[in-house]
This record gives sequence, C-alpha cells and structure tokens, in this order.
Amino acid sequence: MQPFTDRAAVARYAEGPPRLVPGFADLQRMAMLLLSEGAPDAAEILVLGAGGGLELKAFAEARPDWRLSGVDPSGEMLDLAKSTLGSLRSRVRLHEGYIDTAPAGPFDGAACLLTLHFIPKEERLQTLRGVRRRLKPGAPFVVAHHSFPQGDSEGRRWSSRFAAFAVSSGIEPEKASASIAGIAERLPVLTPEEDEALLREAGFTDIELFYAAFTFRGWVAAA
Repeated sequence: MQPFTDRAAVARYAEGPPRLVPGFADLQRMAMLLLSEGAPDAAEILVLGAGGGLELKAFAEARPDWRLSGVDPSGEMLDLAKSTLGSLRSRVRLHEGYIDTAPAGPFDGAACLLTLHFIPKEERLQTLRGVRRRLKPGAPFVVAHHSFPQGDSEGRRWSSRFAAFAVSSGIEPEKASASIAGIAERLPVLTPEEDEALLREAGFTDIELFYAAFTFRGWVAAA
C-alpha cells in the first residue's frame, strides 16, 4: 500500500469519499453500530487506514466512551486527521505505519474502511492476520472497500456504475473515467468471494455481509 504523500491530494481528501462511496456517512454509522454490538462500554478500538480522520471523528462523536487508536502509513494524512478531529484529538492515539506499527492491544474491536483495496492479496492476508492478533477473542472487526466481480464484462459493468454514481455526485465525467482506469490499473481489487476467503484464512469467523453498494462491499466478522 502506497501512502498518500501529495499534499494537494491530501488537502482535498475529505471531498472524495462522500462523492464516490454510496452512503458514505451511513457506512461509518453502520460500522460504529456493528462495533458497538460486540464491544463493551469504554472500549479500545483500532482503526487501520485512519489517515484523514473521518471515521475516527464519526466514532468519537457517536461513542464518547471509546478510546481510539488510528494507524496510517502517511504522515501527511495523519496531520489531516489531527485537524479533522479538533477537540476530539485527546481521545485518539495516532501511529504512523502499517499494521505491525499498531499497538499489540488486545483491542475490543477494529475497523478498516476504504483501505484494503490498496493492498495486494498476499500482503492483505498478513494485514488481516495482524489485525486479528490484536483483537480479543470474539471481538468485532468491520471492513469495507472495493470488492466486485473481476470478469471482463462484469468488471466493466460494475466500474461503469461506479463512474455513473460519481458523475451523479457532481464529479466531471472525465475525472470519473480516469477513476475507473485508476482502479483497473493500480488497485489489486479482489472479488467478494476472495475477500471472504481471506477473512476466513486470517482466522475470522461469523463473517457477514452488511454493505453492498456498486463496487463496494463491507463485512463484519469476529476474531
């Protein structure tokens, strides 16, 4: 996974997810509710790929009793997270790096939103195993990212739908087309079946799909 280092792109980051991810705010809220199902009050929650701070802020506002640890490989994105969090910053510990940089825990729950699609399959499995090692037995893990059929015709159909959603959200058609090309060329996207298999191989159980929105899928699982 390559970290976000372009400062102009980082500055514009918060504009992207609401326009590209269907139901983005509700995805964050559903993730919080699913974590709340299995995590106790005053829970310690790990957020992998936390740069930008959007889900950290959503979780902190909804659950003032939680303590949050955020991990991201980009120092620039973590700086943005600090700004996004504002007065909530004191309840969040930020760590620059990958999953091996995260505290050992054990945590009461973890989330990884819009991140795993940047990571190749082999590294993704190791990342998932690293998350599971840091969770208490039975703790909830919520994950969501690009995950859609990869056959030529199916892949093009779902990518076109993703682009159509972006255009309907106000993104210029040329930029939406460029996003499709970027996904095809640079992101190691897996099929939903492959993603579920990796979760099982990493040791997670009770895997349930809770979110499906064009090219995105989201699951909740137990450590």
